[in-house]
Amino acid sequence: MTSASDQTSRHGFAPLAIARIKGAQNANKVAIYLIYAAIIAFMVFGTIASIKTFHDNQLLYWLYFNLPYTLITLTIPITIYDALVIYRYRLSQPSMIALSIGISTIVLIGGLLFADTAWLGLASWLGVAFLFKSNFKRFFTFLEAENLEAESLEAADKSVPAQDASENTINSPTDSHS
Repeated sequence: MTSASDQTSRHGFAPLAIARIKGAQNANKVAIYLIYAAIIAFMVFGTIASIKTFHDNQLLYWLYFNLPYTLITLTIPITIYDALVIYRYRLSQPSMIALSIGISTIVLIGGLLFADTAWLGLASWLGVAFLFKSNFKRFFTFLEAENLEAESLEAADKSVPAQDASENTINSPTDSHS
């Protein structure tokens, strides 16, 4: 087990926190891949289902209609986890997190209860994953810029030659006559 003295913080973030944020970023990438898969499934199976010979195919209809919903629904727990990590480490304003998750949840539940549809609510979850993607990108860009700045300062400190002790002494009037 590592002790607290073994872990150095980078710009106020402990290595464990950075690792947790990196894990959430990777989970968000999975959510985005699921969103892309849902869009592709919708386009491919919708195109095939529109062909006259496949109009009566029940499996194709299920793949066209339910597979995109299922894939997007799988992203909801991932984006909630990402929201908790972003909120915990203050990578975004809490009001933005609450607004994105809250509106998406209200629209999804409202659509299921009152309109008997989930498409608008699930469409709003698409935006949540991409919002969190930009939050993670900004955070790691910030760390990268801070690291480059720190490295350039260290390099500048090393390139300045140390002054010799004899240059720092003031010549006395008796030294100038000899």
